[in-house]
Amino acid sequence: MFGKKKFYYNLKTGEVEEGRQSSWTDLMGPYPTRDAAEHALEIARARTQEWDDVEQTWAPSGPDGGPSKHGPARGWPDDD
Repeated sequence: MFGKKKFYYNLKTGEVEEGRQSSWTDLMGPYPTRDAAEHALEIARARTQEWDDVEQTWAPSGPDGGPSKHGPARGWPDDD
């Protein structure tokens, strides 16, 4: 891993940083290329949509066919 450049997208400034220059709380990454870091928000949005789509395919249904009270986002069935 030494010698390989890593790029980060800074959420506060909207700029790409080569190497971690800011607080980790303001950064997304690391990304392997500057181009990938420049598209960090688009990549995150697409991944979130993919995960949401997958979650819908396996989310249990409630007795009325609607969302279950204890869907995947809630954790264990006894989490109230």
